[in-house]
Amino acid sequence: MLHRPVVTAAAVLAASFAANGALAQDTIKIGIIQSLTGQLTAVGKQVMGGVNLYVQQKGGTVAGKKIELIVKDDTTVPDVAKRLAQELIVNDKVNILATGITPASFAIAPLATQGKVPSVIMVSGTSSATERSPYMVRTSFTLGQQSGIIGEWAAKNGAKKVVIVQSDWAPGAEATQVFTESFTKAGGQILETLKVPLANPDFSPFLQRARDANPDTLFVFVPAGQAGLFAKQFVERGLDKAGIKLIGPGDITDDDDLPRMNESILGTVTAGNYSAYHDTPTNKAYVAEFKKLNGMRPNFISLGGYDGMHVIYEALKKTNGNTDGDALISAMKGLQWESPRGPISIDPETRDIVQNIYIRKVEKRDGELYNVEFATFDAVKDPIKAAKKTN
Repeated sequence: MLHRPVVTAAAVLAASFAANGALAQDTIKIGIIQSLTGQLTAVGKQVMGGVNLYVQQKGGTVAGKKIELIVKDDTTVPDVAKRLAQELIVNDKVNILATGITPASFAIAPLATQGKVPSVIMVSGTSSATERSPYMVRTSFTLGQQSGIIGEWAAKNGAKKVVIVQSDWAPGAEATQVFTESFTKAGGQILETLKVPLANPDFSPFLQRARDANPDTLFVFVPAGQAGLFAKQFVERGLDKAGIKLIGPGDITDDDDLPRMNESILGTVTAGNYSAYHDTPTNKAYVAEFKKLNGMRPNFISLGGYDGMHVIYEALKKTNGNTDGDALISAMKGLQWESPRGPISIDPETRDIVQNIYIRKVEKRDGELYNVEFATFDAVKDPIKAAKKTN
């Protein structure tokens, strides 16, 4: 049996310094590790759709230097993501990394720290992801931002007894934690929390258990890409006809899945950081150009890639092409700009994204299903980190 050589911290550091030390180099290499096959293929495709659109719009040079993207498929397996990051740092000598889902970001974090390689989290919604390495900056979202808002909103708008259905992994646990705290604090009651396996999920038995508990509302977290299946089984089990309201973070009415959903999903209320129907000139242009380039509707995941590239480009402009890890991270902190999702910024203390959270309802517009925003919560920070700071 062949064994892969162990890449030590020292080796990673040496490689990183070799990459970052040559400030006069003409090419800046960005290693992008995403799930392009496997369980969450749809996630990786949306991220790369956003990445490729940004580069097409802004060009392939920054601060007089050529940008080279080296894209790798982690096949939705954390150990593969870690191996790919090692190879990108040591062999390809990348200057910057871009990471995807939570398990992959967690696996890559120690390497980012050891090599002092700035890493942009484009997908993970788990609060602690940025805490895994001082060289990580997030441009996606946190589940807490959305789940806390929808918990408070639901309690004030008629929800009293809730059953929670969550995918059994870190983001699902976090969505449940923040929603439970927010909803119960506002006077609501959690009847039961049901955990669904992430891989190859069958929601039917869990939905039947949820219906048997007789809640007035169902709070759900499933990752983008599984929402269509969930919605189908929600209807098959008759929860819509039983008068049970469906709420959750934006994943459950994901823009990538909505065109294929049944109209029984109409009226579903979620809290999200983006809708393809967001009514601004910036977003209308983004949606049109994204569809033209990628042949699909952009969702909230796509903005993690699009805005992630913006952070990288703007930081490189500020450093005049200097790819030193500390210099780039410093340049990323405090950045503010107008995204297709609305105004966003990078918190200089936590390196986390600060963004608007919108309450949306699924409606039919122009013959298609969309999340139509009807309330805005401005400049929402990650509530888990905010709570830690308070305590």
